[in-house]
Amino acid sequence: MKKITVLICDDHDVVRKGLRFLLDTAGDIAVVGEAENGLRVVSEAIRLQPDVVLLDIAMPLLNGITATRKIAVEVPLAKVLILTSYNDDQSVQQAVVAGAAGYLTKEAASEDLLLAIREIWKGNPFFSPPIAARLLKQWRNRELATAAPALTIRQTEVLQLIAEGYVTKQIAGVLSLSQKSVQKHRQSLMDLLGLHKVALLTRFAASSGAIESNRLPDWPSSRELQQQIWKSGVNVRTGI
Repeated sequence: MKKITVLICDDHDVVRKGLRFLLDTAGDIAVVGEAENGLRVVSEAIRLQPDVVLLDIAMPLLNGITATRKIAVEVPLAKVLILTSYNDDQSVQQAVVAGAAGYLTKEAASEDLLLAIREIWKGNPFFSPPIAARLLKQWRNRELATAAPALTIRQTEVLQLIAEGYVTKQIAGVLSLSQKSVQKHRQSLMDLLGLHKVALLTRFAASSGAIESNRLPDWPSSRELQQQIWKSGVNVRTGI
């Protein structure tokens, strides 16, 4: 069975020795090298081509964030797992943006470290449970704060057809509704969203995924819609 190859980087010799002992006794993991600073870990990663690079953030000569960024470019198949005493949001964000596949604090249990190495080797991200819980809470709060008004199924149908360039009579035919009903749904939709122009509805539909952002109607009735979109500053390819 192929073992997961790991390169350890930490500026403390005792920490590197402890990590090597733990990983070498795991059975399915093999430590192929060590590095004591950020510059060396990059060169060793290029030379050894490990599956996983275990890396601290606070490193001499080259910090772990910059080293992660360089490894992501020079050794794209290697997965970087940050193992550090820093657990603040900024450090986590910087590490993820730099290309780290996982983030653990040094307070993590040995079982979490082994699990993290195995998971990121498989291609799955891994974070210390407290950090993961905090990130999930932040994500949920952002979603609740920016969530769009809930639309009914019928309103969603009408929104998509309006955005695709259908006029009231055409929408009535597609949905088997009277034109009066379509007009009622259209007005309630506009009132709910606070958007009273077709161009703005189209922009909302594209940003919410109701229609593809590069999908524009191709029948004659769409000319006015296209002009409204251009006047409103909406990019027809990106939807913004």
